[in-house]
Amino acid sequence: MDDDSRTRRWERWQGRAALPLGLASLLYLAAYATHVLAEGLPPVAHDVLRAVIGASWAVFIIDYAVHWRLSGRGLGFVTHHWLDTLVMLLPLLWPLRIVRVYDVVQRGRGRARLTLHARVVLYAGLSALLLGFSSSLAVYQQERGAPDATIRTFGDSVWWASTTLSTVGYGDATPVTPWGRTIAVGLMICGLALLGAVTGSVSSLLLQRFALEEDEERGRPPEP
Repeated sequence: MDDDSRTRRWERWQGRAALPLGLASLLYLAAYATHVLAEGLPPVAHDVLRAVIGASWAVFIIDYAVHWRLSGRGLGFVTHHWLDTLVMLLPLLWPLRIVRVYDVVQRGRGRARLTLHARVVLYAGLSALLLGFSSSLAVYQQERGAPDATIRTFGDSVWWASTTLSTVGYGDATPVTPWGRTIAVGLMICGLALLGAVTGSVSSLLLQRFALEEDEERGRPPEP
């Protein structure tokens, strides 16, 4: 199979899989939130929620396997598409697949309705909301009931995730468990990346506007 054929098949698969992956991400997030927050449910209900989470993971694995097969790179696919590999392995990042649905749908229509800078801000904002919510759930699950924990309610966890993502970090609520701190490190890295993406996009937009104004001023005839 030549490279053009692989590219066409890759793009067709992305277009077909975008909506199922988005739905699987939403189902995962809803099931995981219910599993963590609704502790009073009967055991059978939690078993069903775990099954939904497992089914969502199976959908992500199938998508990853198809992309691997279509790439024709063998083991090189893992390193070349390291971000997809990381998202597939870390449940905390699964909700971010929802962000890709809009981009794939717009590509299928042949054009994007938003400018590049607007898409960067939109994707970064939506990613921050999804990542913050899923991180709040994960940290709350790990921290509740832990000795000397400062994150005892889901509200505490949401506050912690907000301050961490915004790189403010008041320090009034901090994880104390090993897994909670591991999640915190990942959230700090993601927060810096998202903040850098938005800052860079806004700076680029401002530079373009200033350059355009300068070009317009240089093109104006001198005033009498």
